[in-house]
Amino acid sequence: MSYLVGSPGPNGFGPASTAEDVTRGLNLEKLTIMITGATSGIGFEAAKALAERGARIVMPSLTMKEGLEAKDKIVALTPKARIVVMKLDLSDLNSVRNFATEFKQSELPLNVLMNNAGLSLNDAPRQTKDGLEMMFAVNFIGHYALTNLLLDTMRSTAKDSGIQGRIVIVSGGVYAKFTPPGGIIFEQLVGSKNPYYGLTGYSQSKLACIYHCLELSKQLEKEGANITVNTLHPGAIRTGLVHMKGIKGYISDNLPSFLFKTPQQGASTQVFLAVHPKAEGVTGKYYADCNEYFLEGEAHNTELLKKTLKWADEWISTH
Repeated sequence: MSYLVGSPGPNGFGPASTAEDVTRGLNLEKLTIMITGATSGIGFEAAKALAERGARIVMPSLTMKEGLEAKDKIVALTPKARIVVMKLDLSDLNSVRNFATEFKQSELPLNVLMNNAGLSLNDAPRQTKDGLEMMFAVNFIGHYALTNLLLDTMRSTAKDSGIQGRIVIVSGGVYAKFTPPGGIIFEQLVGSKNPYYGLTGYSQSKLACIYHCLELSKQLEKEGANITVNTLHPGAIRTGLVHMKGIKGYISDNLPSFLFKTPQQGASTQVFLAVHPKAEGVTGKYYADCNEYFLEGEAHNTELLKKTLKWADEWISTH
């Protein structure tokens, strides 16, 4: 019931809070924030709210046209907005590497990395040019590689600026209920016979995102880097991301709007973790509705966590 009512949690925000709410009163002019998937949906709403508070936004985009159109929309609302558009295809590791090189050559700082982009395919399995299941590639592998390539820049920025760096990884509550038996089926991630698409395939990619957060937060904390890593469930939002097909999809599409968050509300938790003072020093946590939430099921499977990240490292090193 609290979801529908929108009751605030311990941090003073709740399901009804928007990205504008959690940034109200903040001056973010010293921050450079990279947001993947910022051309639409909750990523766009996050970029819009953060740009309004003065942050420089780096907007990786699948096409420059799409990125520049999104930039124009934000600038129309906030004429002084600082938006940098760069080309990135998260399904292509060469594109990820080229993007990281280009970004480093720009010599821009990087205070916050928001791994927001998400892909859900509900009609049939699809593979990248290397044969990897597309949702796993975009939602997890591409972001995992991108984060590793940008870590040195984030370390340097945190050290030089004295401002704590933050990595925010958008996951989702579906990981707890819809992953296939065993959590992640590695032997079926590659090739055309992968049966896991739609909600099932999407869920296993989001479980991997949680593993990324848990392990990276420990790594950075151990080395003494001034960078936090947190993950989150944005909530049920009616955007362009479609998880279900057939009768389930029809029912989902025709549920009343009050059962869903708006994109502005859906962006609030990732924005909270990215910039709010109450999230400073918090690391290795899972959030929902701008408050810490508990992890379930396979999220506690440490052996699967190790296997997933080892598999990711090997895939990236050979492709």
